[in-house]
Amino acid sequence: MPYVEGQTVHDADSHVMELPGTINRYLEPGFRAAFVEKTGRKDVLPEWFAKAAAQQEDPEFRAGAEANILLRKNYEALGAFRADDRPKTLDHLGFASQLVFTTAALSNFGLEQMGEVELAIEAARAHNRMMTEFCAVDRRLLATGYVPLIDRSRAPQIAREAIALGAKALIIPSRHPPGFSPSHVELDPLWAVAEEAGLPILFHVGGEEKMHHDYIENGLPFVKDFHGGDENFTSLTFMAIPLSLWQTLSALVIDGVFDRFPRLKFGAIELGASWLPSLMRFLDSGVAAFGREERLQKLSARPSEILRRQLRVTPYPHEDTRWIIENSGEEMCLFSSDFPHIEGGRNPLKRFNDALQGVSEPVRRRFYRDNFIDLMGRGLDPALHDLPELAAA
Repeated sequence: MPYVEGQTVHDADSHVMELPGTINRYLEPGFRAAFVEKTGRKDVLPEWFAKAAAQQEDPEFRAGAEANILLRKNYEALGAFRADDRPKTLDHLGFASQLVFTTAALSNFGLEQMGEVELAIEAARAHNRMMTEFCAVDRRLLATGYVPLIDRSRAPQIAREAIALGAKALIIPSRHPPGFSPSHVELDPLWAVAEEAGLPILFHVGGEEKMHHDYIENGLPFVKDFHGGDENFTSLTFMAIPLSLWQTLSALVIDGVFDRFPRLKFGAIELGASWLPSLMRFLDSGVAAFGREERLQKLSARPSEILRRQLRVTPYPHEDTRWIIENSGEEMCLFSSDFPHIEGGRNPLKRFNDALQGVSEPVRRRFYRDNFIDLMGRGLDPALHDLPELAAA
């Protein structure tokens, strides 16, 4: 019996848990040595990961996959890194479709911040080959392709390559590229590629500028994250997640990118959404305060209305989703599971249902189905809009 029954639910956030060394094999051979040198990512499988891979071969362990579909996390989850298992994962979950993101390459390995332009571009292309191959096993799996903005002239070509490979959405970092704004006019050909293809531009956690390390130096014992390490988020560093996105969205709206490409949709994935109502109102306030600027006078509508038209976001399950919807717009929020990451929890449907208590059925349907279809455009086959049994009803 699937986790979701009797309704169509699209999952706007899921992940591959790549085993170490996976990305290396998708790099062009001439770049592999330099990639290892700059990132430290070797094509080796340490003992712990080898055990995780072997566990997925154990018939007894695999026999419990359906019963534990949302209980087993990370490398223990069915379909976490074996593409052939992922269709069965979707059968057990019951989602009509699932956007699929990397885990290891969310920041493009920091190569853009290092100024390693050629390596950054090759790593992005390798990522796109890896993700589209993984998702090719089932049309319900919607591959995401990464487009670094560090080289404005080559960004459109990388986007076209990703789309030709089968990417159904394009990811860009939420932090600004080194030396210029994401609203730079020379990036217009990139937005044109996505708009013409009918595919969205996405931001995902990991592509933002992290909180400066000095904030962590407080004279108190070091706080580990809930994974037990120091590379993820704590209650303090979590606060910086939307700051880069806030600035990038502001630049894209104020500098007219949204208006120049009015059919282009943007999605903010795993970046939370409690910030959204404030951003919308703060942008409107900025326009009111600086309304004499020529660029503001050219806007097609208030910034909040422009965002409502073109931006979609995924709240975290611990946020007050109903409040976010009521204070932003019923067309803006999307369901996400974060499968198979621990952060997604063991029962995301229940948590969001609890958060949506009191909303109307049309609003609930928008959250689980309609807004995702709107975001994905031609990236989602119309045959996947509803589960087969519901489409036939």
